[in-house]
Amino acid sequence: MPFDKDLTSIQEVRDALVKAKAAQLEFRNYSQEQVDKVVRAMADAGYAEAARLGRIACDETGFGKPEDKQKKNEFATRRVCESIRDLKTVGIVEEDRERKVFKIAEPMGVVAALIPSTNPTSTVMFKAIISVKARNACVASPHPRAVNCTNEAMNVVRDAAEKAGAPKHLLQCLGTPTIEGTSELMRHKLTAVILATGSNQMVKAAYSSGKPAYGVGSGNVPAFIERTANVKKAVADIISGKQFDYGVLCSTESALVCDAPIRNQVIEECKRRGAYFVAGEEKEWLARLMFSERGAINADVVGKSPVWIAQKAGITVPASTTVLIAEVQGVGREHPLSREKLSPVLSFYTDDGWRDACHRCIELLEFGGIGHTMVIHSKDNDIIMKFAIEKPAFRILVNTQAALGAVGYTNGLDPSLTLGPGTWGGSIISDNVTARHLLNYKRLAFETNPINPEEGQYPAAATFVSPSAAPTSVPMSWMEEIDKRIIMKAGNTPVWQKEEHPSKQPKVVPPKYGTGISADDIDRIVSSFSKERK
Repeated sequence: MPFDKDLTSIQEVRDALVKAKAAQLEFRNYSQEQVDKVVRAMADAGYAEAARLGRIACDETGFGKPEDKQKKNEFATRRVCESIRDLKTVGIVEEDRERKVFKIAEPMGVVAALIPSTNPTSTVMFKAIISVKARNACVASPHPRAVNCTNEAMNVVRDAAEKAGAPKHLLQCLGTPTIEGTSELMRHKLTAVILATGSNQMVKAAYSSGKPAYGVGSGNVPAFIERTANVKKAVADIISGKQFDYGVLCSTESALVCDAPIRNQVIEECKRRGAYFVAGEEKEWLARLMFSERGAINADVVGKSPVWIAQKAGITVPASTTVLIAEVQGVGREHPLSREKLSPVLSFYTDDGWRDACHRCIELLEFGGIGHTMVIHSKDNDIIMKFAIEKPAFRILVNTQAALGAVGYTNGLDPSLTLGPGTWGGSIISDNVTARHLLNYKRLAFETNPINPEEGQYPAAATFVSPSAAPTSVPMSWMEEIDKRIIMKAGNTPVWQKEEHPSKQPKVVPPKYGTGISADDIDRIVSSFSKERK
């Protein structure tokens, strides 16, 4: 009698983790040269198969465009590999000779990689590569809608790794993913850390598993075009970002916030680039198609073309339509199109001045993308800096596309397909996750401030001169030494430097409190307040 699917999945997880841990214990002893050889082989193999893997991902999931998935596969392999090429992950990776502290890299162990259906092949190869760079094993749990393509992508990098010398079973992907199996993977004692990319529900499950976890959040990325911006470039970035893989990246622009003086220019440029503005009842039809009454997105529209979505909503659009744009008056549950849409549908807002636009962007982020990403298109550096300081997002992108900018494709951010939204978004990390986040670091610290000197030797730090006798080195007890250091740090005069022989003692400078305020100044201020009260 065959096992039920959930039991089969759980057993598969347990078997995979035992094998992965054994392989990782062997791999942790590899040299940096050996590790880098394996990582390079994985990246080259994934890059070579990028087009094929992109096609099968689209065929299986029905999300996005094959040519854009190819680009993501290429980015997740070669670009990521190049970004971590010089990262030291074996042995002593940092030295502070002045403080005599040495930092030593240690792998975490087995990485549990949760893979989304929207970016299945690129994400699994990315997580495998950064795990191996840090000398970890990786066991991936694919989305049930993307089992075959995720396994095929893992097979590509796994075979390359083993041919380059990696132990067998270092990289594995589950063939029978279930909720129960994924839960077992996250909670099992052999799992060291979780890389969670997917729905908010799945990320919350990762954080409640009792294991260390890096989770990502939803995007709902606002893109503000300020009045000094290059409108043609700004619109081109936003439309192309929304078109890319039909909007399935969480970093994709979700709302265009337009400065009022350039509204007509922006609308005209959007139309010139193939955008269709839905109006009147069309907005209601579109909202009903895309979201349930409770606000859940309709999975059938995710990653579909704008023409397909329009037809399903009962809207007739030109075959050349690139993006659907809906002008929205507010943000919140009563405005469903203000949510993250994971499709080539963009909400449009008009606000007069950067301050009102600032508040609008904050509303959008707080409604569904807090901590993630936002974009500002502007030539005014003062306004750009104000946005950077005031917005609740950890990636503030300037004059670039959000979809590929947030992942580090168009700028100097760490190339990554796992973007932390920080504590604002319920995550422990606000960085773009990469190999250095999958390492433990231990410190080797030599004594520089001895409390107990070696026998017969008394360093200067552990001696004092008796004021009542000829200068003689007298050893202190460790308690006296601690007391002395506390007194010195507090700015008080040590007892052996007081006025018994003032001419022989160095002048003691009164300590400063705050900016240029001495203890005498503080006493004088307190005294003046006391007199006023009387």
